[in-house]
This record gives sequence, C-alpha cells and structure tokens, in this order.
Amino acid sequence: MTSDALLERRYRVLGRNSPLFYDKPLHLVRGEGVWLYDADGRRYLDAYNNVPHVGHCHPRVVAALSRQAATLNIHTRYLDENVVAYAERLTSLFDAQLSMAMFCCTGSEANELALRIARDCSGGEGIISTAWAYHGNTAAVMQVSSLFTPEDKRGPHVRTVPVMDPYRDRAGRSDEELSTAYALDVKRAIDSFSAAGVRFAGLLYCTAFSSEGLPTLPAGFMAKALAHVHAAGGFFIADEVQAGFGRLGSHMWGHQKLGVIPDIVTMGKPMGNGHPLAAVVARRELVSGFTSRNMYFNTFGGNPVSAAVGTAVLDVLEDEHLLDNAVTVGAYTLARLKRLAERHALIGDVRGAGLFFAVDFVDDRNAKTPATAQSKRLVNLMRERGVLISRIGIHDNILKIRPPMSFSQQHADLLVDTLDQAMGAL
Repeated sequence: MTSDALLERRYRVLGRNSPLFYDKPLHLVRGEGVWLYDADGRRYLDAYNNVPHVGHCHPRVVAALSRQAATLNIHTRYLDENVVAYAERLTSLFDAQLSMAMFCCTGSEANELALRIARDCSGGEGIISTAWAYHGNTAAVMQVSSLFTPEDKRGPHVRTVPVMDPYRDRAGRSDEELSTAYALDVKRAIDSFSAAGVRFAGLLYCTAFSSEGLPTLPAGFMAKALAHVHAAGGFFIADEVQAGFGRLGSHMWGHQKLGVIPDIVTMGKPMGNGHPLAAVVARRELVSGFTSRNMYFNTFGGNPVSAAVGTAVLDVLEDEHLLDNAVTVGAYTLARLKRLAERHALIGDVRGAGLFFAVDFVDDRNAKTPATAQSKRLVNLMRERGVLISRIGIHDNILKIRPPMSFSQQHADLLVDTLDQAMGAL
C-alpha cells in the first residue's frame, strides 16, 4: 500500500485534524538505535524523539519486555518482587526526601495525579504554569497546558507566568536581577489567586522549559521562585518527562541542574523507552497523606512487564554510560551548532544542555524578531534530507533537537552538516 493510500485511510478513521509531522507525512516501519526507516527503505537520523530514550528497539529493553510478558503480567494489587525492586531503584535516584513512588502509564496521568496530590495536601486549588506550557492531555492537565488551551478555557484555578526568554529579556540586567524579576512573576501569580479568593496549591514546571524554547535560565531563579511558592503554602511539581533520565547530561534530573528539590516529581515517556510507563515520586508525607484520604489505583500502571522494561532502561543508561555520552557528545554538538551560527545570520542564538538543543531563528539579529516561516521550512527540508527535528517556542521559530541518548559525534556531524546544507537551500 502506498503512503498516500494509507494517509487517506487514516483520514477516514482518525480524522484530518489528528496531527502529523511534516508537510509530507512519514510512513515509518522500523527503528534501530538512532535510525528510523520508512516504507521505501530510506533511513532517517532521529534527532527529535525522546521516547526511545536509549535508542529505538534497544535489544536489552525488548528482551526484558518479552521475557517478563512471557512469564507473568498482573496489576499491583498482588505482591511482585520486580515492581518493588524497580520502585526502590527509581526512588534511589532522587534526593532522600523524595522517597515514595506511584506508578501510572503516561506523563499526562502522572501530572494529573501530581495535581491531585498538590491540591489535596495544600487544601488549595490554584496552579501556576508558564504561558506556553505543555504537561499532558487529561481534562485537568489541559487547563494548565497553555500551549493548547486559551486563557478563557483554563478556568479560575489556573494562572500563567510569562515565558522566560533571557536571550530577549536580558536588557542589560545581571543574572541576579533577571532571576529576581522572573521569580516576581511567580509571586504576582500567587497574589492574583489571593486577590480572587482562590487558595494556592502549587507550581508546575517542565524543568527543561522545553515547549517554551529551552531557555538558559539565570542562576538562582528556581530557588527564589520556590521561596514564594512555599511561603504561600504551595508545592513545586517538577515535570521531568523531557529533562529526566539524564537528558541534560550533567544530572539525572532537570531539577538537580536547577539547584532545587521539588515536592513532587513527574516522569513519563523516556522511562519505558516507548513502553507506556510513567510515575510520580514525592515526599513521603505527601504520598502518605494523600493515600490516607484517597484510594489511588491504576490497573496497568507499574505492572511487572512495565517494571522489567523500566529496570532495563536504567541498566542501559548505567552500563552504556549514556549520561557521560550526553555530556561529551552534547558539548561537541553544541560547539558545532554555535560555529554554524557564524555562517548563517538566521541563527540568533544556540543553547542547550546534554543532548537537548535549541536553535533560535531570527529575521534580524539586532531586533531578535522570530523567523517562524523559515524554521518551518527548514524542518521540512531536513526531513527531505533524512534528518528528523522539530520546532518549539511561543513563535514556533526555535529548532528542537533532542536525539536518543546513544547519539554519537558521527551522528552530530551528520546533523550539523545537513543543517548547514538545508539552511543554504532556504
């Protein structure tokens, strides 16, 4: 069957508004490591997907899944050594204050559960996120996912703070001044709840601020913001779906790089390398308090097959030294991207950490005006040349580059060289 025929079938059963990447959608049939293959046998370098965190179809992950699926799969109302051992290993990766885990299947579910915990334990309802956030697609989580939910649909219990963009916001200010200004945005949102008679419950941030454009935040910002949050009786929910499991290289979790300890942590996609596995890890007193008042159970969340998969992902991260790889290959890639900016005036800023990069396109480097049309065109040109990337940011002008953790310097060279060629064709 041709890809065009498959597309028409998809339209009939999924609708024309079910989203697809690229002007010409990809019909993928196989993945291996950092590579994806389409129905015509063409190979693509995957420099975008964080779901196959340790590489597409990693043999150790596939073997763990198959072995456990052929042995036993039950829900967590029965005792199972694999499930308990995985929870112990997962929580050991956090600060000692974050010592209890609750399993679910998706990042959306994890953030939904985190909101319930924050609201139950604070006695409040008010939640703060950024003005271009994405945290999932349940009814409650969509209200705080401002990327897709307009202000008039968010309800009275949600406030947003402006997207932090030090590249454009600096205006001669020091890191200290800028971090204070950003933290005051959080304080103003808290005060807005108070003025409206809404009790504050918590702050929900992606610790990489991925959808917002991967800004390089000024040192000390999060500590100042959390001082306001905790003074008002709220909790900090750190969404680690995109930054977690070593994506940023220097730390296992994005909140560690930001220099703070959250009250609640959520994680998802990369956790199972494509298998539906997600979790909430939180302070013991929060989990104990919440579960004493609310019965939480998830039929598929944290089942033995999921636990086997999650354990295999942690094994691969450790045994293949993938955090170290993210540091070394990430630094190499970032340096090459910055050199590329010397050749192309369209690139206003390059930033990133570990194996997560943002290339900010501008029409004018002095005015720093977003070059949205060019970024869209470039993403499609890269796809035509066999490299997959995407876009982020409030103006959709920032290239989002986020390859599997097994990305090498040779892959980075292919990425940057192809980007150079594609920009030459704009």
